[in-house]
Amino acid sequence: MGSSQSRLVLRAVLWEHRRARGPPPREGVPVTHDFDLLIRGGTVVDGTGAPARRADVGVRDGRIAEIGDVRGSATRTLDADGHVVAPGFVDIHTHYDAQVFWDRMLTISPWHGVTSVVVGNCGFGVAPTRPAHRDTILRTLENVEGMALDALRAGLGEEWPFETFPQFLDAIERRGTAINLGALVGHTPVRLYVMGEEATEREATDDEVAAMGRIVADALAAGALGFATSKSPTHVGWAGRPVPSRAASLAEIGALADCLAEAGHGLMQATIARGFFVDELAAIQRRVRRPITWTALLSGLFGPDGHRPVLEQTAALRRDGVEVVPQVACRPLNFEFQWKAPFPFESMALFKPVSAADHEGKKRLYADAEFRRAFRERGTRGGIADRWRDTVIAECTVEPALEERNVAVVAAERGVHPVDLVLDLALATDLQARFRIAVMNNDENAVAELLAHPSVVLGLSDAGAHASQLCDAPFATYLLGHWVREKRVLTLEQAINMLTARGAALFGLRDRGRLAPGLAADITIFDPTTVGCSDLRRVRDLPAGADRLVSEAIGVRAVVVNGVVVREDGHDALDPTGPLPGHVLRGGRS
Repeated sequence: MGSSQSRLVLRAVLWEHRRARGPPPREGVPVTHDFDLLIRGGTVVDGTGAPARRADVGVRDGRIAEIGDVRGSATRTLDADGHVVAPGFVDIHTHYDAQVFWDRMLTISPWHGVTSVVVGNCGFGVAPTRPAHRDTILRTLENVEGMALDALRAGLGEEWPFETFPQFLDAIERRGTAINLGALVGHTPVRLYVMGEEATEREATDDEVAAMGRIVADALAAGALGFATSKSPTHVGWAGRPVPSRAASLAEIGALADCLAEAGHGLMQATIARGFFVDELAAIQRRVRRPITWTALLSGLFGPDGHRPVLEQTAALRRDGVEVVPQVACRPLNFEFQWKAPFPFESMALFKPVSAADHEGKKRLYADAEFRRAFRERGTRGGIADRWRDTVIAECTVEPALEERNVAVVAAERGVHPVDLVLDLALATDLQARFRIAVMNNDENAVAELLAHPSVVLGLSDAGAHASQLCDAPFATYLLGHWVREKRVLTLEQAINMLTARGAALFGLRDRGRLAPGLAADITIFDPTTVGCSDLRRVRDLPAGADRLVSEAIGVRAVVVNGVVVREDGHDALDPTGPLPGHVLRGGRS
């Protein structure tokens, strides 16, 4: 090629480059771009289950403007070569109701690619709450959701910025959040608001049910995603009492669910119990014609292979148009606990006086020979009281050599019963020793069947709850690392669908969970060859110096919320004290 031809080619290339960029800015005139954010060269998995494809994603005004071979300039460009570009992950089962008032970043969810969360699950929450009931609701959360009471009191303060549920949503909106938040209105605070402390003791009158219905209807009108309740025997509140929703009749629950039909939107979330299971939920769903999702179908919950009949029943209901959707989990349910808060055992009648006792009262019970005899005897009938082979000593300051050793093995070495070993260690440490028990969901073959079933939804991270006992907020990165890359149980497209569109559709988050022009620009970018989560570690960063367990994300390149990068390469990308991009998802929309 001659020099004159080379110059012509060069001019043509420069002209094309200038045309793509647009005219140069005049002096004193602000530079404008085609996009606020341009994500170049990634592998787009759009959340629908469609095959992955290489494409760029252009973002403008908080929404996805273009996907494909995107031309034009951008205020900011992210190189996504070698990375997956997915919709931001949706966590449908969290308990950030209180934490949102001291942690606007909602850590640690965005670390792991989560861009939208749902609070108010299991019927628990902090709104509506009368000023006189504030400490009662906090003591309920302390017990039933393993939240530190000092942290709750310090984090929320003496003067709460809300009383009613609509005021609760308004207060969150004023404060701002890093990620999006939708809320269910909870049966427990609604019942307490209407009935006071009698809410734990009796069924409601017709007038009280009507008053509760008006509160639920007002919450739905203000933007609640639905109504949540629980009859679970594990849900024990303050002073060992059942949480208020457990005292409700099925007729009361059905009447409150009727509010969903009247509103024409929203779903019901339920935590199951004997007599409040698939048949009862299906009857409610047939009447209100709104989705119902329940917590939780875990491996081992109904014995070996007990999940299979439930899946079959769920699929049959689905074929008949009855939408009752079990939530499943992708991680083993491991609880790390101290005997000052023995959550795994509190559904046992034997532990009712323990739940009601103060610190010294608990110690007296644990030292009591008759209590120990009854505890040992209860273990002969199986269940949680006989799970010592699945329990390890996690922390023991008086005998550090025992840490991470199995309780049953150590007890056998010492010639004592496991009950006596754990209670002796608890008393020797003023109830500070920690133990970790694999409660359920640790049969990987069964979990694989649950994850692969089309009639379930992924939930139960419990982020924001049981903070010192467990940490399943990394469920998304764990799913991608363990079940996609390592076990190959799910394809990348299937896993992304579970993490995004499936949950978003069920909860009515209409412009979230998919990548398509016009939808909200919630995006997670990760390296599929490395994505995962670290081992848990204990930190003391909650109000009043309370501790919690956290896990770092691995392989997450960037997290984008409504077009704004909030996390990049493992660090916050914006000032937590400044303006934040998260929206309150009222009725599923921001």
